[in-house]
This record gives sequence, structure tokens and C-alpha cells, in this order.
Amino acid sequence: MPPRRRIDTPPPLPPQGMDDAAWVDVIQKMDEVYSQLVTDEIELEKKNAELEQSQQFIFSVLSAMSDVLVVCDAQGLIEETNAALCELVGRREQQLRGTSLYDLLADDASVAAARAVMANRSPTRRGDSIELNLRGAGGDSVPVDANCTPRFAASQRRVGTVLVARPTAEIRRAYQELRTAHEALKRTQQQLLHSEKMASLGRLVAGVAHELNNPISFVLGNVHALARYSERLRDYLGAVHEGQTLAELQALRTKLRVPHILDDLPSLLEGTIEGAQRTADIVNGLKRFSAADTETRQEVDLNKVVERSVLWVSKGASRDLQVHWQAGEPCLVKGNPGQLQQVVMNLLQNALDAMAELPRQRPEVSIAIDETPTHFMLGVEDNGPGIAEPNLPRLFDPFFTTKPVGKGTGLGLSISYGIVEQHGGVLSAYNLSAGGARFEMSLPRLVGPMSQA
Repeated sequence: MPPRRRIDTPPPLPPQGMDDAAWVDVIQKMDEVYSQLVTDEIELEKKNAELEQSQQFIFSVLSAMSDVLVVCDAQGLIEETNAALCELVGRREQQLRGTSLYDLLADDASVAAARAVMANRSPTRRGDSIELNLRGAGGDSVPVDANCTPRFAASQRRVGTVLVARPTAEIRRAYQELRTAHEALKRTQQQLLHSEKMASLGRLVAGVAHELNNPISFVLGNVHALARYSERLRDYLGAVHEGQTLAELQALRTKLRVPHILDDLPSLLEGTIEGAQRTADIVNGLKRFSAADTETRQEVDLNKVVERSVLWVSKGASRDLQVHWQAGEPCLVKGNPGQLQQVVMNLLQNALDAMAELPRQRPEVSIAIDETPTHFMLGVEDNGPGIAEPNLPRLFDPFFTTKPVGKGTGLGLSISYGIVEQHGGVLSAYNLSAGGARFEMSLPRLVGPMSQA
């Protein structure tokens, strides 16, 4: 082959009209575009990473939900679920996607309820609450309480429904446990109330026994007198039946003092009946006070409550108690007489216990009932040392007491506070400027047919 000849190619000529400065500008622009492309790529990768993290976060939230989640389109086809639903129905997420929501429902009533919610043309943003029965993994019916919320597109057109449901068996079980605990708490409260009442009654046994002794002794004395009178009358009637002469009967009549017996019988019988009635009233009062409390409310006169409380507490007081109390017009409230008497007796007993700290001072208690157009205020004041300022805020706390161990349960004022609160009133306490303390019980006045009756 003949040798090739070298052909020298001249360098390309720059485009006419462009100098070196223009080329430098072009290169700089290309560098800027490339740099912007690199920056955009980095930013895109960052956004993709954030999007992936957000998706992972949403997935973890959906997986952690204990409630059942179903996202449907406008036709009721499932688009998204969570692990709770898969576990409940025993199917995987891939199997559920694209299937109809109605295939998960266990009965026709649930299907009809779901269709009605899905077909609602004007749903609220808060959604609708319905009860559905899902078909569980074992084929059994699982009741759920579902909230169906509409899902809207950017154009505000409804594109589907989000259904969040919770099995009601768990709710019912929790409610049953709460109800059982509430009932146990109520029983415990009633037991505490009754125990405190019995403790108050125990402290007043001496006074009650003394109060019962008077009418019983009176009745017993009258019965003995009636027994003697019956013997004399039997002897006189025996002589009458034997046919003795009028003179003999007159002498026997004078000897046996029959006219005196006949004159004395009415007063003896009246006194006996009065003493027996007084005994019955005291026993009935004890029965009402010691009986387990009920929710019944009746017309109660605060004057009678105070009178019984003062009688029992003063009779059982270890020291000579001076009570300043004057009953007035009937002060009618609606309540439980035994519970209200327990409150007043507790206030009086607390006043006695407080005044025991001043053994050289004669205990005095002043009781008065003031009124407003809507309430009666029963105030109990004593001449004791008063209440220490740090103890005032804790006075009605359960088990709070300043008495020595074994002298008090710390429940009296707490239970009294609860009783007054249940009657729609307020129990308060404060110190008097002249010394001593004042407890005040405010109760609504009784209005309406019960008061008129």
C-alpha cells in the first residue's frame, strides 16, 4: 500500500461575532446550570427521604392503632387498612385492598347502616357514629362502635369514607368493671356512714338510756299502782257478788278506798299511755337514726331535728352542758331526717370534744336557724378554743382528726359534709372573733306541693 500522506487540519475558527469574553460567559452559565442541577438533585433526594420517613411514620402509627381503621373510596372499596383490622378479620392487607367494605360485615342490618352512611350526600365533618357487626376471623360476629368520617378532595368533592371502629366488647367490659367498682364504692360509703352513725350512737348510749329510764320508770310505777287497785276492786266486787248488805258494802267501800281508786284511774291510765308513747317515740327515733340510709327524701322540720339532737347529746354529755336554743316557726327542708340528725349530732359532739380542752370552763353551745328567701342556715357555736388555722382547710378531709389515737375516726365531719352536699347544701366552719368556732349548715328551703301538704 502506498504510504499515507499527512494532512494538517487547521484549528476551528471561532464563530464570527463571539470573542473570548462571550465564551467565558457561556462557560459560566453552563457551570451555574450544572450547579443548580446538582442542588436540585440533592434537594429532591432529601425530599424523597423525608417522604419515605413520613410514610414510615404514618405506617407505624396505623400499625400501632388498637382501633380498627378502614379507608374506602366513594364506592365502598377498601383502599387502606391497619393491622388491627387484619388481626380482627383474619386477612392480610393485600387481600383486603380492593375488596368491598360490605364483605366484612356480618349481617344485613350492618350492611344497611353502612350503606346509609356512605350514601349521605351532606355529611358533617364530624362524621356519624353507628354500631356494626364485623365478621371475625373465626366467623363469629364482632360488635364494634364505628365513627364514619367523610373524606374530601381538594375540590371539596367527597371521594370516600374513613371508618374508625372499636370493639364494644372491650368497652362493655370496662364499663362493667367501672360499674362494679362504683357499686363497691357506694357500699363502702354506706358502711362507713353506718359505722360512724353507730359510733355516734355508742357515745350517746348513756344519755339515751337515761332518757328511756324516765318514761319507763313512770309507766312501771303506774302499773304497780294499777295492780294494787285491781286487787281492791276484785275484793269489793267479790263482796257484791256474795250478796253482802248495803251497810257492809259501804264499810268495805270506805276501807278499800274505792272512790279514790275510781278518781285516780283516769290519770293513771293517761300517764301510763303517755309514758309508753314517749318510750315508743324514743325507740322509733333510735330506729330511724340507726337504720341504713335510703335515697328517700321527705319533709323535715329542722327544729325537730335540733331538739332530738340536743336531747340525746346533752343527756350523754360527761359535763354539765348549757345549750342556748329556742325553736321557732317550722323550718321545712327536703331530706332524710336520720341523716340530718346525724349531721347535727356530730356538730354538737365535736363542739363538746373541743370544749373538753378547757376543763375549767363550763361548756356552752348556741344554736340558731337563720333564713333567706331560698335557704335555711343552721349555726352551731361553741365557747371552746377554736380551730387551729392550719387545720381549717383540712377539716372536712376523710380520716383527718386532731383527737388522740382511739378517740376518733376522722370520718364524722367528712361524712357530714357529704350528707349536706347530697341534700343540695353547704357545710362550712370558721373561728369566731370572740373565741370558739362556728359550724354552719345551709340547706335549700322546701318549696312546692310537699311543703303545702
